[in-house]
Amino acid sequence: MTRTTSAVARALERIERLDPALHAFIEVWPDEALAREREALARRLPLGGLPFAVKGPSGIRSYAARRLIAAGGVPVGATSVPGPGTVWQTWGQGAHGRTVNPWRADRTPGGSSAGSAVAVAAGMAEAATGSDGAGSVRIPAAWCGVFGLKTTNGLLPSPDRTGLASAGVFARSAAAAEPYLRQVLGGGGPPDEAFGLPLPLPLPAVYSEDLGFAEVDPEVAAVVRAAVDRLVAAGTVRLLNRDAGLLDPAGAWTAVRGGAPDDPEAVRVRRTNDERLDALFSGGALLLTPATPNRPHGHEGPGSRYSTALTWAFNLSGHPAASLPAGFTGDGCPVGLQLVASRGADLGLLAAARAVEDALPAAPTPPPGRG
Repeated sequence: MTRTTSAVARALERIERLDPALHAFIEVWPDEALAREREALARRLPLGGLPFAVKGPSGIRSYAARRLIAAGGVPVGATSVPGPGTVWQTWGQGAHGRTVNPWRADRTPGGSSAGSAVAVAAGMAEAATGSDGAGSVRIPAAWCGVFGLKTTNGLLPSPDRTGLASAGVFARSAAAAEPYLRQVLGGGGPPDEAFGLPLPLPLPAVYSEDLGFAEVDPEVAAVVRAAVDRLVAAGTVRLLNRDAGLLDPAGAWTAVRGGAPDDPEAVRVRRTNDERLDALFSGGALLLTPATPNRPHGHEGPGSRYSTALTWAFNLSGHPAASLPAGFTGDGCPVGLQLVASRGADLGLLAAARAVEDALPAAPTPPPGRG
């Protein structure tokens, strides 16, 4: 009789084989993970022992991790976050060195949920937790070619005293993220039966390359525009003629992060952008943008483009937002398509992401050893 290798054992084998090159983990818990899997299977818990990773040294104590464990998810290890010695956050430091992008080892995976994105992209975990205060889920999801979702601010406990950060999840796809989100958002969140309901197509949407202020790499913009055109041609999306121009949120985000939410200019920017977004999302419309204005940068640090330029507006406004794979630049770097929905419409956003990914080519997996 052929013995079937368990999901957790397969994840642990891939971590042992691949992480020496990728450096996505700071800790791995093989014995505890296998024991948790046996218990989850014996008790027939909903997640049935599916392996996931947690962000950073404190990730195992997060609300999301506790919910997943209670439902039979198995944490296999803690993933890398930015290490000491630099202020930029789009990198990670694993147990044995800097975290590398699984598509191009000379590039960063993004951050701050760096290792979580790499672990999922390389198949070392089925899903991973993250937190997103300026794009810390969506940026590494885009740069590693996986699905990443930031929940509505305030829907789940925030790890950030300013409230800018909200919990998020990584998975290979929106469909693969659904079982995890079902458990994290359940119990006081939306009813379980709301999951999996198809949305009527085409989805009304507004596309913006730059939100009116960002400087976007032309090739990144072209990849995302091609994906949007494909969605329109497939009947998945119907583009609306609505203004998606916002005020640049950089100064307002910095003021809030620095403990000055009542700064007059920050208040003005937030109020203006909230009014514009309320009008844009009326009637259930989605907003589509590139997830980042740039491709993954090298390990020496970011260039002149803020990778957060297209993400942090929605940390200020609180809207749920996701990144899903849109394609690749000519030099082999993944590009993300950002989907943003009305506040509280997290389940609708997940359903929209599933419809979008059904109409786009399946996201590939990095070749073994690419990192």
